Amino acid sequence: MLKIEKNIPLKDFTTFKIGGRAKYFAKISDKDQLKEILIWAKDKKIPIFVLGGGSNVLFSDKGFNGLVLKIENREISLKKKNKIFVGSGVFLSRLVLFCKDKELSGFEWAAGIPGTVGGAIYGNAGAFGGEIKDNIEKVFTIDKKNLKEKIFLKKDCKFSYRSSIFKKKNQYIILGAIFSLKKGDKKTIQKEIKEKIFYRKEHHPLNFPSAGSIFKSVPFKKIKKEIIKKYPEILIFKEKKEVPAGFLIEKSNLGDKKIGGAVVSEKHKNFIINVNQAKAKDVISLIKLIKKEVKKNFKVDLEEEIIIV
Repeated sequence: MLKIEKNIPLKDFTTFKIGGRAKYFAKISDKDQLKEILIWAKDKKIPIFVLGGGSNVLFSDKGFNGLVLKIENREISLKKKNKIFVGSGVFLSRLVLFCKDKELSGFEWAAGIPGTVGGAIYGNAGAFGGEIKDNIEKVFTIDKKNLKEKIFLKKDCKFSYRSSIFKKKNQYIILGAIFSLKKGDKKTIQKEIKEKIFYRKEHHPLNFPSAGSIFKSVPFKKIKKEIIKKYPEILIFKEKKEVPAGFLIEKSNLGDKKIGGAVVSEKHKNFIINVNQAKAKDVISLIKLIKKEVKKNFKVDLEEEIIIV
């Protein structure tokens, strides 16, 4: 039975542990429930925000004056050969372990990443040179406007760096996807998973709430010649064709910069961490300061990777 809750604190549903209350809140586990609640929201003419694992989002201190849908369809199953169906509510950590157990390779890069498959598809999540688009075959969705089900083939998803048609148009709610993977050796897959998790523990501030990387990397081609002359060490990123935002933030002397309860992490400069009951306004002020200083020093505009609601 569909349950719609009121006045729910959103900070309890994000890795940042920040945000006001949702006017309405509902957990959805299948497409019939989803259609039912979309009709309800349409009748009331209220806005909808779809929430996955809450790992890449910053909610306003004022909350959300509408309906927040928490997607919890967590089906995961092996199809023919090396194909798997994964519900959008499945956590990436579970997907990684499922693939390891089935001796399927292709998701080792996602080890240690919080969040759900739906959110990862929405923002084309990636790490260590891999992206979720790499293994996608098709994505199952529902159109928020007319409630029709629509299947997107990979080529129709318009994947790009940390983006997709689902993020650009914000019209379709992701239900799940079919992934095509390669057969792998279980011990080799396990070894790669451990390496990725170890790297994250060593390089990411996992002991504080955060939303992961705040900004996207900057294409190297956007770095002007005079900047390269001023910061010749930036040339180490030429081959990868992108400059990590953390490098630009560090060179702008913003490491450990604090506003309210929000701090630029010393461990990873592209993380803003919640060290003392930070407010969304603290994080937003810090984001604005970082963008201003990086623009002044490097003549480039940083673009947010996180979603600000």
